[in-house]
Amino acid sequence: WDFLILFFCLPVVIFNEITKKRLLGDISCRIVPFMEVSSLGVTTFSLCALGIDRFHAATSPQASTRPIEQCQSIIAKLAVIWVGSMTLSVPELLLWQLAQDTSPVSGVVTEYCTMKPSSNLPESIYSLVLTYQNACMWWYFGCYFCLPILFTVSCQLVTRRIRGTEKKSECRATKHGQCESHLNCTIIALTIIYGLCTTPENVSNIVVAYMSPDMSKQTLDLLNLINQFFLFFKCSVTPVLLLCLCRPLGQAFMDCCCCCCEGCGPDNTSSESSADSKLKTEMSSSIFFDKPRETPPPLLALGTPC
Repeated sequence: WDFLILFFCLPVVIFNEITKKRLLGDISCRIVPFMEVSSLGVTTFSLCALGIDRFHAATSPQASTRPIEQCQSIIAKLAVIWVGSMTLSVPELLLWQLAQDTSPVSGVVTEYCTMKPSSNLPESIYSLVLTYQNACMWWYFGCYFCLPILFTVSCQLVTRRIRGTEKKSECRATKHGQCESHLNCTIIALTIIYGLCTTPENVSNIVVAYMSPDMSKQTLDLLNLINQFFLFFKCSVTPVLLLCLCRPLGQAFMDCCCCCCEGCGPDNTSSESSADSKLKTEMSSSIFFDKPRETPPPLLALGTPC
């Protein structure tokens, strides 16, 4: 979802700031806020799911021999996170619309997005959208800011409490204990990045909610641009942080990137030397057989290079 934000929302915002025209018109005014709020939901619920996973790993009676989670279970969790985040962001599609303003000095017509539900909506939906508009500030603060931070902190505290000092010192000497502590540090780092990048948005939302009549349109646009900048910064830092801290994921990503490169592929000489060394090892190890093989070696097919 971070890549979707960077590849779709970022060009639209940059184009609007440069040309004062809205790319894709009214569609982008609805899709961009929808994807940005969905990004907050995806990150929030992902951090909560990771916190639960770390708690289960700490409280499992046989943590070192815990089986790897199946792919179907992971896909089901991801589907719940994505579908739930997009469902909670549906009011953003009905809340925003395109507006135009003419500059009194230059006479240039500028396009911008305004938070104003359409009057053509049914009365029941219109009232729900207005309720969402009035409560969205505290909804963002409570669900998309406080929930992941408090959830991660509480899961980490409970995990440390359950492990105890003695068990923690024993686990640190093992490879499994180091892996668990490394994963916990990764989750904490993701939470810190998310908290730092969403704090300016929540502060500006509270300030705008109580001081918007005294602010000019230029100030409101500047605050909105700063909030989007921090969102884009979070979306660009989070994948890099995951690839750097989570070594298996980073190695798998590098293998996928290098599979199409000729320079990253195995060299013929190195493959031949590795094959020769493997053959020598097999021949040398065959000396130590005390009794003959029970089954004869398979016959080679006629016409082969061998």
